[in-house]
This record gives sequence, structure tokens and C-alpha cells, in this order.
Amino acid sequence: MFQPALNKGVTRVAFGDVVRQVRDRVDPNESGLERFVAGEHMDNDELRIRRWGTIGDGYLGPAFHMRFKPGHVLYGSRRTYLRKVAVADFEGITANTTFVIESKDPKVLLPDLLPFIMQTESFHEHSKKQSKGSVNPYVNFSDLTWYEFALPPLDEQRRIADLLTAIEATRNAYIATSETLAVAGTALVADTVDGLAKSSSSVKLCDLAAVRYGLTVNPERRKSKMQVPYLRVANVMRGCFDLSEIKTVGTTEGDDVHRLVEGDVLIVEGHADAAQIGRAAVWAGEVPNMLHQNHLIRARCGQALAPQYLCLLINSPHGQTYFRSHAKSSSGLNTINSTVVKDYVFPAPTLEVQEALVERAATSARLEMDLSLRRDSLAQIRRVALESLDGTGS
Repeated sequence: MFQPALNKGVTRVAFGDVVRQVRDRVDPNESGLERFVAGEHMDNDELRIRRWGTIGDGYLGPAFHMRFKPGHVLYGSRRTYLRKVAVADFEGITANTTFVIESKDPKVLLPDLLPFIMQTESFHEHSKKQSKGSVNPYVNFSDLTWYEFALPPLDEQRRIADLLTAIEATRNAYIATSETLAVAGTALVADTVDGLAKSSSSVKLCDLAAVRYGLTVNPERRKSKMQVPYLRVANVMRGCFDLSEIKTVGTTEGDDVHRLVEGDVLIVEGHADAAQIGRAAVWAGEVPNMLHQNHLIRARCGQALAPQYLCLLINSPHGQTYFRSHAKSSSGLNTINSTVVKDYVFPAPTLEVQEALVERAATSARLEMDLSLRRDSLAQIRRVALESLDGTGS
């Protein structure tokens, strides 16, 4: 295989020459440790461990006997395409299917650089190619040891590691800020709605909006030559739409009543996850001539009700609590009906008060969007930085 020329001071090494697998076996019940990390606690392309389990809170399988310490790198050896690489910042126990890895010699391979090497595309590709099995593919540690990469001098390793560590710290700060904003935004709406319930009259939704189901999608419609777009449950998120995949349906006489207009509020009628029942979004005319199916309930607001205010309430703890409490469960599906939607009772202050709350919530949403854009830009910078370690694997 052709190998590119290496810069001065850069050496080509095999993974197993500079790292080792830590095999510190312990009995979790006698170790004195409190936390364990399973595969589901590690997120894709996320170095920080944000979740864990507590030893003794339930059954812990016999595979959980590998101790890790702060600074150790954890690598999920099952379904490696999930790219689960994490750095421990506490001591705990993991299963033997999660490799515990460290640098053999910090003077040869800087420990801080190791997790980033394991996040490069070439490392992931090597791991996937060496995986065995089809249903639950796995890789052996021995299969990783012969992965080759270019290792720069120690001072260059430190420079790259410092840059990537700073990027990671900034990314974590963005995540923490986004989570705080989301909690604050939810609390703002909840507190305001509680206050409005005491100071404003309450009404049923059917008093201020027309509520109806959408069209039924059946085989006969698929035969029609006149196909138009329609919204499905999969398109309606909480507060927004996912229009990455829009399906079409054949039209028949009378379908105009299902055509959406700007300001229509779409409410999810059924979902396997009870937490997703009643999620809603306001249609802004993103796609012309759009219909909606019968698993979405439409609320068309009158002049005394701002659609964004209604959507905000439905998606708030006030609305979520109501719809979950009225949902029926059958065959693994949780559902509400149009009567439940019509009977939704909420505070109805003046339009001016409604719009003021909408604007306050929108400010929080704009801040979250700004953070999201910053995270996207940071991810691009991170990809470029990782490329200095990538492209040189086997």
C-alpha cells in the first residue's frame, strides 16, 4: 500500500505499539465504587460521559468487572459504527465489551491526544472493517492494535491536543448553555401560564378555533394521477416541522377542506411514545397546496387566539399534562381524539398579552438557534483539526 511521505519528526506507528488495554478486574460489589458505565451511557461522537448507572441499584450483569480511572479512554467494541469513544473523568466500572485504553508511555503518545486519534475517520473505518458478525458486530482489541497512523513529535502532539481540548470545552459550554436556556424557557412559559390562569378567563379550544381531522390515506388515493403533498405525523415536531421527506397523496372531490393555510396549528393525534402525544407546530405556508392526514388534528384559530400562543401552550407542561392524562393506549399506540383537543381548557388573555408571551419565548428560541449555529461552526473547525491526525491510517 502506498504511504504518503511523512513530515520531519513524524513517525508511523501501530496503535498497539503506543497504547495498551487496561485489564483491571474487580468485583463491583466489593470495589467500593459507586458508578458504572454501560454502552447506552456513551453518546455517538461525544467524549464526555454525561450519564451513568449506580452500582447496587439493580442487577448488574457478570460482564461488568472492568475498572476504569480518570483519564482512561473507553471504547465501545460492539457496533463500532456508533463511534462511541469517551474519556472518563471519574472512577467506575464498565463491561468487558467496553475497552479501557491508555497510552503506554506519555513521553511517546500524549494521553490527551489519544481520544482524538480514536475519533478520526481512518480509525473508525479500520474498526468497522475489522468487525465481525452481522446482527451485533464486534471488534477484538487485537484487531485495533495493527491500525497504523502518523504520530507527530511530542510538542506538536501537545499543540493539537490543546486545540482540540479547547474546542471540546467550548462545545460542552454551548451544550450546557443550551440546556439551561431550554429549562429556563420552559419554566418561563409554565410560570406565565400559571399566572394567566389566575388573572384571565379560561376557555375551551373549540370556543376560539375550528378543530378537525385531516384526510384518510388509502390505496384508492394512490391510484389517482393528481398527487399533492400532505403532512404526516413524522413531519410535525414540537414547535417546528421536519420537511426533509414529504409524501404525496391522490386528491378527490372535497379535499379542499384539508388544505392548510398559514397559521394552522397541527397537533399529533397518536404516537408510541406517550411523551410525544399532542406535540404541535404552526404551519407558515412552507410548501404550497399542502394537505394533512387524519392522524394530525388541525386547529384553525379565530381572531381572538394567536396560533403561536396556542402552539406554545399545547407544547408547554400545561398542554402536555392535559393531553397525556386524556390519551388512550391500545396496541402500543397512545392516542387522543378531536373531542379531547376541542375540550382543552386554557387561559385566554388579550391578543396583546398572548403576543407578548410568544415574543419572550421566541427570544429564548433565537438564543438557542444562535448557539446551535455556533456549535455547527465549531464542529467544522473540529473536523479540520482532526484532519491533521487523519488521512494517514492503514
